[in-house]
Amino acid sequence: MDKQISYHEQVNIENVLRLREVLKTLPPFAKDYFRAIEPTTSTRTRISYAYDIRIFFQFLLSENPVFKNKSVTELTVDVLDQLQAVDIEEYQEYLKVYQSDDKTLTNGERGLKRKMSALRSFYAYYFKREMIKTNPTLLVDMPKLHDKTIVRLDADETAELLDYIEHCGDQLTGQKKLYYEKTKLRDLAIVTLLLGTGIRVSECVGLDVNDIDFKNGGIRVVRKGGSEMMVYFGDEVEEALFNYLEVRESITPVAGHENALFYSTQRKRIGVQAVENMVKKYAREITTTKKITPHKLRSTYGTSLYKETGDIYLVADVLGHKDVNTTRKHYAAMDEERRRKAASAVRLRES
Repeated sequence: MDKQISYHEQVNIENVLRLREVLKTLPPFAKDYFRAIEPTTSTRTRISYAYDIRIFFQFLLSENPVFKNKSVTELTVDVLDQLQAVDIEEYQEYLKVYQSDDKTLTNGERGLKRKMSALRSFYAYYFKREMIKTNPTLLVDMPKLHDKTIVRLDADETAELLDYIEHCGDQLTGQKKLYYEKTKLRDLAIVTLLLGTGIRVSECVGLDVNDIDFKNGGIRVVRKGGSEMMVYFGDEVEEALFNYLEVRESITPVAGHENALFYSTQRKRIGVQAVENMVKKYAREITTTKKITPHKLRSTYGTSLYKETGDIYLVADVLGHKDVNTTRKHYAAMDEERRRKAASAVRLRES
């Protein structure tokens, strides 16, 4: 009997096939780079880099007079040596607003930085192997990232959100009420899990039913980059999962989706977009000033954990951040709050 492919294996297979298709639209020499980074990157990273590198070559062919009459398959590695820092700066400027397939696309500072990082990595590979003599990407400043305010739910909003999911059916009628009753326990389990563990939405939809370990109170998640980790949950998450699993038993899944923990109304593994839409739908009823997404539920969990423990290393570990500085940057404002309290904690003279 054939072993059923896991969700993560399936995603990797799809990404590899997509990457092969994208490589057909890149210069032939680009294959060497993607083959070289394969052992140290995830399929998701490679497909993302491939799309970013493709934009660079589309820019050269459409905007740079030297390459106007060439096709992408004609380009050889020495094309990288023909470019100077000013060409890279022009590309960075181009990325802010450009046309693709009759659509106008834009990049903010994070999108710009990611695309420039991809180009730097691409250049670095050929430069390191002495296939090119210059690396103009090192002469161009990377876009500066400004810290974004962390949007999260306050404690009372968290309780309000869960209460609303549990009881909003009282306000509904007809088809809306039927749909709500059908999905209520699933939605409550997903939102409670996100709020109670801080896992990413991609990790949530990738869960299989046998990833839950009720005996030890944990779930096995596959982190970004492919590493596995046990994430532990409390009583509220356990109860929400138990209640949903009772409903799940009555669902006959579509073939190939038997192992999925959370199902869509089509009886297939629920997708990232569906969870994002569901969270936004409920959150809109709780707050109109905050745009709440699954990632904001993750921030809410991280904030609560840091407030309770004051341990930034624990927060980084549980959230699956490889670099504690990523976590520290996110919760710096809370450190500031704690430092302020320190100012009045020590009294120099008794009044």
